[in-house]
Amino acid sequence: MDGINNSPEKLPIESGINTASPFARDPSKNNKITAAGIFVIVFSFMIFFGLYTFAKKDKSINIPKPGGSDSKSLEVKKFESEAEFKAFLVESKNLAGSAGYVSFGALEDSVSLPTIGGSMGLNAMEAPLMEKQTATVDRYSQTNVQVAGIDEPDILKTDGKNIFYSDSGGYFGTPMPFVLRQTVEDTQATVSEPSSGSGVSSSSKIIAPDSMPVYQNKVKVISAFPPGDLKKESEINGQGEMLLTNNILVVFNYNKISGYDVSNKKNPILKWSLDLDQESSSQIVTSRLKDGKIYLVTRNYVNDFTPCAIPVFAGDRLTIACTDIYHPGINVSVDSVITAMVVDPQSGKIDKKISFVGSSGQSIVYMSQDNLYVTYAISEDATAFMYNFLVTKASDLFPQSVLEKLKKLNSYDISNSSKSQELQMILSQYQASLGKDERLRVENELQNRLKDYAKEHSRDLEKTGIVKVGLDKFEVTGTGSVSGNPLNQFSLDEYQNNLRIATTTGGSWGSMASESFSDVYVLDKDLKKSGEVLDLGVGERIYSVRFIEGRGYVVTFKQTDPFYVLDLANENNPKKVGELKIPGFSSYLHPLKNNLILGVGQEDRQVKLSIFDVSSPSDPKEVEKYNLDEYWTEVQNNHHAFLNDSEKEVFFIPGGKGGYVFSYKNGLSLTKAVADYSVKRALYINNYFYIVGDNKISVFNQSDWTLVNSLDLN
Repeated sequence: MDGINNSPEKLPIESGINTASPFARDPSKNNKITAAGIFVIVFSFMIFFGLYTFAKKDKSINIPKPGGSDSKSLEVKKFESEAEFKAFLVESKNLAGSAGYVSFGALEDSVSLPTIGGSMGLNAMEAPLMEKQTATVDRYSQTNVQVAGIDEPDILKTDGKNIFYSDSGGYFGTPMPFVLRQTVEDTQATVSEPSSGSGVSSSSKIIAPDSMPVYQNKVKVISAFPPGDLKKESEINGQGEMLLTNNILVVFNYNKISGYDVSNKKNPILKWSLDLDQESSSQIVTSRLKDGKIYLVTRNYVNDFTPCAIPVFAGDRLTIACTDIYHPGINVSVDSVITAMVVDPQSGKIDKKISFVGSSGQSIVYMSQDNLYVTYAISEDATAFMYNFLVTKASDLFPQSVLEKLKKLNSYDISNSSKSQELQMILSQYQASLGKDERLRVENELQNRLKDYAKEHSRDLEKTGIVKVGLDKFEVTGTGSVSGNPLNQFSLDEYQNNLRIATTTGGSWGSMASESFSDVYVLDKDLKKSGEVLDLGVGERIYSVRFIEGRGYVVTFKQTDPFYVLDLANENNPKKVGELKIPGFSSYLHPLKNNLILGVGQEDRQVKLSIFDVSSPSDPKEVEKYNLDEYWTEVQNNHHAFLNDSEKEVFFIPGGKGGYVFSYKNGLSLTKAVADYSVKRALYINNYFYIVGDNKISVFNQSDWTLVNSLDLN
């Protein structure tokens, strides 16, 4: 999607220069080229450019460059044949080997999938209290999501009566060996597949050797309400994030998607499963649930020799033909195919689908009520960048004959890698013709001018492309681009048919770097720019974003925490209206109630909670602050770990030492703390608050926060 800072590490501009190369200075030979020569200045930038772009390849999804920006280069179309796809892949390899390249659709889920927890048992000592309980459920919590009405996968789900909790042992433990003793028909949850890497058929039952315990993660099915009836009803073998709809529990394992009928909680029945094709390295990226439909995104790596058809699921459940795959109007780096699809949770039937060429790495997936958006990083062509610099800012340093060669080279329809080699030859030949004095002068001029040029064109060096897919027909309905790179899914938001997106640019170009800065863009329904707010947090990077109707809230950070308030009501004239600078930073923002925004972050290596009063947008204030004795909370990079009960005006966050419930009814106060290293999530049903960990669940009465009961999950 995902940590706080998605930018690559800063690399020295000379990182690509080898001191043993023919361009290094030999003290015994005065005529050798110096390490700061013309070629080194220009191509150290280009080499760094290539390294930086390569680093970004694993962190963001990439498409065509908008074109410097030719809007047609953003348009996507399907391949007409396998031969065309193969030719595209050949050119892709040339792009990957050049100093600068772009790639289309590098996709990784930017959304970290949550872990909410299960249910509690009842202590017999609490029997008098139980007599006052009612079995009627008036309210219960849902997974904390970005867009109301669109559910996101989590390891905890509840329907208000039951809790489904997928323990996290598989993430931190090592599975014990198992043996295959017998084969049974796989019709019940208790005999479903092992959770990871076994290679055993889903119809095989796992039984331990007599003297060896079996380690196997499970989804625990727990009767949760009323608390007097709390108990574990059954278990489903395997583990993963889940979606729950109409008594169908969909479990997303690393190599399988399974749909269970949980209407009988004592006996969950496996209704369907989709096995991800292992030969094509099929992977789940992310999913959403809306109006009873699952929107699933997967990725498959491309085989250069036989790139298609691509089996997404085993058994011919879904195969992508070459002519089903979209690609941009220009060649880009490709190593995978990204597929978004609609899945019926009742049957596992795949309805609509759409596929794009892609490159491995991380993208941001955001889904609104009407559209699915996928972002991708766009890297400037380094050869074109250097050519434009030389002819516009340094033409007086070169003879006309060299400029003519550069102009002709730029017009050639050849790969970027070939252009880079030719550019190197032209400049090195000219450099060799210069005397020492002139070479020294030109070197210094180039170095200073290139630094200024890079600063001036920072927004051209880093761009983000956006593909918009309409949920109705599941077709591409728009493509666009903005400068900079978004942080996570909260960097995007759709409001009144406009898309708002916050990005950070710069701060990663070594000695030629301009200061980083952040921008917010407003794009219309066709993803054309209608407004912008520029230069937020100069010298800093975005750490959190939240858009709420006609406002935007952005936190940037380097040494202090500027909290910006944006007025986005007029899409053609968005503007910054308020700013507050305080120590530390907030990496997650959550609206608590009207004009109160909670920030969860850090200050002085401790978890920091801040409440911002934005009733006066031009004068935001930090009205409450609490430094928790924790180094980190999962909420900082996983919003599913957060729970807000707006009716009771309390919220929950997990930490490394336990779980914490804070009240914001009359200021910010710590209401309840539960000391347990395994605490992961919380939920509420009516007026009972459940704090859930891998080992234990504790339930509290919200009227006085007394312990009602606890259940050992081991």
